[in-house]
Amino acid sequence: MPPGDTAATAPLAGRTALVTGGGRGLGYAIAGALSRAGARVVVTGRNRDTLDAAVADGTAARGVVCDVADPAQVDALTVDLAAEDVSILVNNAGIPGPVAPLAEVTPTQWDEVFAVNVRGTYLVCRAFLPAMVEAGRGDVINLASVSGKRPLAGRSPYCAAKMAVLGLTRTLAVEVGETGVRVNSLSPGPVDGPRMDRNFRLEANRTGTSVEAARDAFVGRAALRRLLTADEVAAAVLAMLAMPGLSAADIDLSAGMVAP
Repeated sequence: MPPGDTAATAPLAGRTALVTGGGRGLGYAIAGALSRAGARVVVTGRNRDTLDAAVADGTAARGVVCDVADPAQVDALTVDLAAEDVSILVNNAGIPGPVAPLAEVTPTQWDEVFAVNVRGTYLVCRAFLPAMVEAGRGDVINLASVSGKRPLAGRSPYCAAKMAVLGLTRTLAVEVGETGVRVNSLSPGPVDGPRMDRNFRLEANRTGTSVEAARDAFVGRAALRRLLTADEVAAAVLAMLAMPGLSAADIDLSAGMVAP
């Protein structure tokens, strides 16, 4: 926590947050922001080393290995965290999937994207929402994407999966809203980092252009002509938690990304 902050004055003091995919990248940034705001943070992921590192540097209080696409592992996570009063759930775990025309996407690739990005979100919500409903309070933020709302050639599994997350979010919000639980989604645009570097390389290979050209073409669709940072997305999560009336909403944080 930054100098001058105390548990008594931190906005999320006394709350426990679960961040899936929190050992690296965007999830790690979100976990850090929640922790600095006073929350007790639990991170999950498939890599024990990254989770241990997040605990060691103070980003998280606990790290639990869990593949969110596996129902048995999510059930085990629920048991493991039975003593934790999880009132903030950030479903961040996801994979980018292939960069290829639909006809070249294999059923295995398609299923893998949906298993992590959609079924994983469903399974974790299914596991932790009942306790929130019983308590009459809680916040769920599902990480969607502007790609679930705007065309992105060569990314059909990812775009379709993120659109599914938007539908899941709005339906859940209506189901549990009267109990005091808020469910929202956050749709970031492209975030600067290894994942987008990978996508730019694959797009360059697909189109026969340079990585720089692929990056410039993509960034050129944004009004601000730049990528986001992970810290900006993390700040948006905190802002959403600070808006009591926000429910069944999707926040577009994309530097002004527009459809071609």
